[in-house]
Formats: sequence, C-alpha cells, structure tokens
Amino acid sequence: MAIFLTESDVEKLLSMSDALAAVEYALRDFGNGDAQNQPRQRVRAPRGVLHVMPAGWFARGYMGYKAYTAFRGGARFYFYLFDSNTGEYLAIIAADKLGQMRTGAASGVATKFLARRDAKTAGIIGTGWQAESQLQAVCAARALEKVKCFSRDETRRAKFAEKMAARLNIPIEPVASAQDAVVESDIVIAITTAAQPVVNGEWLKAGAHVNAAGSNWTTRREVDSTAVKRAHAIFADSVAQAKIEAGDLSQAVSENVIGWHQVQELSALVSSRATGRIGDDDITLFKSCGIALEDVAVGALVYERARAQGIGIELPF
Repeated sequence: MAIFLTESDVEKLLSMSDALAAVEYALRDFGNGDAQNQPRQRVRAPRGVLHVMPAGWFARGYMGYKAYTAFRGGARFYFYLFDSNTGEYLAIIAADKLGQMRTGAASGVATKFLARRDAKTAGIIGTGWQAESQLQAVCAARALEKVKCFSRDETRRAKFAEKMAARLNIPIEPVASAQDAVVESDIVIAITTAAQPVVNGEWLKAGAHVNAAGSNWTTRREVDSTAVKRAHAIFADSVAQAKIEAGDLSQAVSENVIGWHQVQELSALVSSRATGRIGDDDITLFKSCGIALEDVAVGALVYERARAQGIGIELPF
C-alpha cells in the first residue's frame, strides 16, 4: 500500500547532506542515460496556474511527478512516487520542504563542480525561506569563512544573518546593497522574486561562481547579460526547461550575447561528459530552473527512510 508523508515527516527524514548526495547521484545517472526528465508543464486557469513536473530515475526503480497550484491564496505542493518497474503507487509526499531542499541541493551540486576549490566567501541576494537551503547547500559544498547577505528589507536581512550564522556557525554580515553582497565574493547566490537583474556582471570578481536560482519565468531574470557574457562556462539543470523558463539565459540569447549551444547540462558535468571550470579566473554560472528529477531523487530517499522507520499514513490503494 502507498503511504502519505507530511511536511513534518519530510523535515525529520531529509538532511541537506543527504539531499546533495541524492541529487548528485540522480544527475549522474541522467547524464549516463539512466534517467529521464520532462520540463514543467503549466495549465493557466483564470485565477491561477497548475504546474506538473514528471521524471523517472530508472537506475533506482522510481518515477514520479510533482503537481502544485499557484493561486492568490498561495501554493500547494505534492509529490507522487511510483515504482518504475511495476507501476505500483508508492507514496504521496507533501512537497514544500522537499522542494526547498532539492532546489538548494542542485545549487550545492553545481557549486561543488564549478566553484573554485579554495572559495571562502559568498554573497547571497534574497533572504527568504528558499535562501536558507541555498546557503546551507553551498556551505556543504565549500568551507566558507564569511557570507554577506542582502535583501530590500533591512529587518529581514538582519534576522536572516543572525539565524543562519547560528545554524551554520560562520559569520554572516547583512549589507546595504546587492553590489556590496556581490563584490569580492567567490560564490554569488541569487534567490529572489525580482523581475529585473539583481546581479550586475561588472560586479563579479575574476573566478567567481554564480548560482541563479530564483526565477523560472522567461519574463524575469536575476543576472544581467553582462554576467552571462562574462561566464566562461554556463550550466543549467535542464537546457530544455531553461529555454522555456530561464529569462536569465533566454533574454541574453535574444540579445545575441550568447547562443543556446553555449549552455550545457549540469548532468553532463556531473557524469564527466562536459568540462566546467578550466582556470582559477574563470567565471562560472549555474541557472537553476528546478527539475522533476531532483524531486524524484529526494522523494525516493524520503520514501525509503520512511518505510525503514515505519513512518507515514497508509493509504487505501
């Protein structure tokens, strides 16, 4: 019988280090042809949007999809897991925390493979809930010594700095501008709802790595075309999905700053089928759209642990 797992269950069962390992493992299999991912599909209703994201991790015997609605009252996320060998329904998982962790984990994997090995500083723009897992994952990938954070609300950025400094045991300084957060940072994280760029490419130091993770609409972008142009290596968790969702890249393509042939799959990098950073002065860019395979990776892990520990509500099918 299938089980239902709550947000509380997910929080108990999933750590960031485990999410990082699961997402990296799934991306490696994807690069080797042992997984499949389909871009997000959207159904636009008069007052909101239904989003559906399917994928299969066949090397591990799982497939599933995340479905969520976004209406004026907020978003509701659920993930549905199946056995890819038998078609058996395995679980329905409340997927708000799941999504936060897998989005952070994808940026953590990109940071592991693209940032300078000696990266010590990071600047993060955005101090909301998703920013927490972004910073947590980057800190798991690199031994950071200092972080600067910026958001428009001075009180929120101060609270974020205090909270995350205590959680990660590193100094975090709230700063007065996006430029202050970016300048001299080895790793730059953009995780905002901004429609216009918050990262100016002229601010980036030589050797910086950028994770742009906040937007999945072509009408929005967090990094400007200068940042994209300066990047020696550009990766996305799905190029197909980036073409229909990533304004950071599609607008740069429209401006003839880059071509889509310059954007590579993160899975190809993880599976050693693509080259990322070559020199210490290279600027690298990861555009995260958030893909279904990442949901399958962490969803499968949570399901396995729940079964092993007897956690979950049995469903009548």
